[in-house]
Amino acid sequence: MFERNTSMANHLVIVESPGKAGTIKGYLGSNYKVVASKGHICDLPVSSLGVDIENGFKPKYINIRGKGELIQSLKKEAAKADSVFLATDPDREGEAISWHLARVLGIDSTKAKRVTFHEITRDAVKQAIARPTAIDENRVDSQQTRRILDRIVGYKLSPLLWKKIRSGLSAGRVQSVATRIVVEREQEIRNFKGEEYWTLDAILSGKAKKSFTAAFYGMNGKKITLSTGEECTKVLSDLANAQYAVKSVKRGTRTRNPAPPFTTSALQQEAYKKLNFQTQRTMRIAQELYEGVTLSKKGGQGLITYMRTDSLRISDEARNAAKAFIIDKFGNEYYPEKPRVYKAKSGAQDAHEAIRPTNLVFSPESIKANLSAEQYKVYKLIWDRFIASQMESALFDSVTAEIGAGEYVFRATGETVKFPGFLGVYEETSDDNEDKQGKNTRLPELDEGEILDLKELRHKQNFTQPPPRYSEATLIRALEEKGIGRPSTYTPTLTTILSRGYIERAGKQLVPTPLGEITTQLMSEYFSPVVDYKFTADMEEKLDNIASGNASGEEILQQFYNEFSKLLENAEASVGQGKIVVPDVELDVSCEKCGRKMVIKSGRFGKFAACPGYPACKNTKPLDKNGQIAEVSPAQIVEGMQCELCGKGVMLKKGRYGDFYACEDYPNCKFTKQVVKEAGVACPECGGKVIIKKGKKKDFYGCENYPTCTFSSWYLPTGEKCPECGDILVSKRNGTVHACRNTACKYSVKIKADITK
Repeated sequence: MFERNTSMANHLVIVESPGKAGTIKGYLGSNYKVVASKGHICDLPVSSLGVDIENGFKPKYINIRGKGELIQSLKKEAAKADSVFLATDPDREGEAISWHLARVLGIDSTKAKRVTFHEITRDAVKQAIARPTAIDENRVDSQQTRRILDRIVGYKLSPLLWKKIRSGLSAGRVQSVATRIVVEREQEIRNFKGEEYWTLDAILSGKAKKSFTAAFYGMNGKKITLSTGEECTKVLSDLANAQYAVKSVKRGTRTRNPAPPFTTSALQQEAYKKLNFQTQRTMRIAQELYEGVTLSKKGGQGLITYMRTDSLRISDEARNAAKAFIIDKFGNEYYPEKPRVYKAKSGAQDAHEAIRPTNLVFSPESIKANLSAEQYKVYKLIWDRFIASQMESALFDSVTAEIGAGEYVFRATGETVKFPGFLGVYEETSDDNEDKQGKNTRLPELDEGEILDLKELRHKQNFTQPPPRYSEATLIRALEEKGIGRPSTYTPTLTTILSRGYIERAGKQLVPTPLGEITTQLMSEYFSPVVDYKFTADMEEKLDNIASGNASGEEILQQFYNEFSKLLENAEASVGQGKIVVPDVELDVSCEKCGRKMVIKSGRFGKFAACPGYPACKNTKPLDKNGQIAEVSPAQIVEGMQCELCGKGVMLKKGRYGDFYACEDYPNCKFTKQVVKEAGVACPECGGKVIIKKGKKKDFYGCENYPTCTFSSWYLPTGEKCPECGDILVSKRNGTVHACRNTACKYSVKIKADITK
């Protein structure tokens, strides 16, 4: 019904990814050919600025290296087609890709048709094809302006960093600001001085005989903080003979509303907290779910709406589908009187819907067999959050009891679920240190005036804690709150500052490196506007104005460059010739050979501890995963084994590639031999012993008679033959499956675990 008499014509549809192409191909007729550009086909050159600053900041695009054959193929297909549908992603980046495709492929304006869809479903795709539009030049201008801004900052600033700090460094408009956020948090932590305070809890019971805890509140109705041990001791002394009685009991009901459906940043944060998925992984999986998954009888199906969005809006159709689902599954009481409508935050582009399932027919459980384990987890997260966002609020019965003890006051709180509402489906993960005392705890029945028995007084010394380091989730939230970047830039920004060594991971925390701190210091001193939070956020707003047709990219670039060029000129004249030395991180461990404090160094194989006296002192030590010097067991003499070169004793040592034997007379004798670990099975090819060998990335199995016998396998041979093709069977999935080594043969059998092992 949507194809408007085009059944006899030949049409070409160009999308960005092969996965997306495969899904869409199944929705259109045989006269539609769907191909993929595999992302951008052209960009600014790598080896030069690529921007004519004197001529209105005109970019000089070149075809991306390695895409020549693809471009030629696309040109041929476009020439044969009666019309070309440019169906790249529905954001500014996608608009720019469509614009480049039309330009590079020489597609006539009468043939080029721009189509966008926010979900890849049969109806959405056909409706888009039936209603093509022209390429949005304003959105292209916005993307191009961002690209030119980033190129100017990176290309002009990076040589300054090479000159002053280290060659190979790069600066970036958004990446430098993100690094600054992490650096400033680390400085806060270093400068933090913890303040002492004491907590005092009374363990009480009343007529119900059930014990409960009441926390010290204050004196004569006023809240008091116990700042020292002396203050706490005085209160304890005053309470020695005090009688505890219930002064008041206040009961109430608290309402908790569901969280809205996911935006890009909210999905990244929640997947990190709930699933422990890094943002790059989350976006890759979300892209797969958006582009389409093959379902057994339904073919390819896009399961979620477009995953790069800052909108909280959902369509009326989706809202009605959620209402029907909730009432059918949970009952009328679980759907609110008025449908929930969420307002986007100030500054949001609101160009797409929130991230939601495209069709509630495809519940996570019903299609679990068609999804990988990680796809299922992310899809269920999106599904549950969307359904919960449309449900009735949760209600809690709350109780606050005020306990008098002489002139002092204690408080006990309790809270129980009265009506679960949306909590029956989904609960947002908290990442703060908020006091959860009293939540989901039930107090015994208490009456005003009731005398209580004191079971115990517990006091504890505490210190205020510094603000926590950023995690991936909280850094993305900080960028979003400051208005820095957009949904499509959060993950690339984080990936860039990690890969370039400005920050690093310490477990789940993000920590600035000395390089990141020195670079931030230099940028803040000479280019403060470039790393200023408000300046960067204002620039994002200007880019939004360009996209909506309310500003000119050339004018904004000129305004920026007028100020930036002056900063650059001043910096080049002021920084001088000497390089800034990136300081080593000093450890609180002395070198046992010369007495200097050991420092952390980086080498080809990671970080290690070294004496700063090198080359006079060459002492080094390994570091553990927490950056502390690892304990190394002393080498042991192996009884009954002699050096094969000199006949002296042999020691067992640990190396980068595992355990090995070495002569005790090293370095005079350089004999070494790898420790052989036997796998306990015979080689299926020569009958020798199968041993475990070290590979570049992981261990593998090989024959002890190598190179005479070249048998090798990633999986342990079972000693059995495949009943279908005669090749060997190998053990997979922790021994639960025996499968044929021959990949062309699909034979496999499940093995029951041996519970006696």
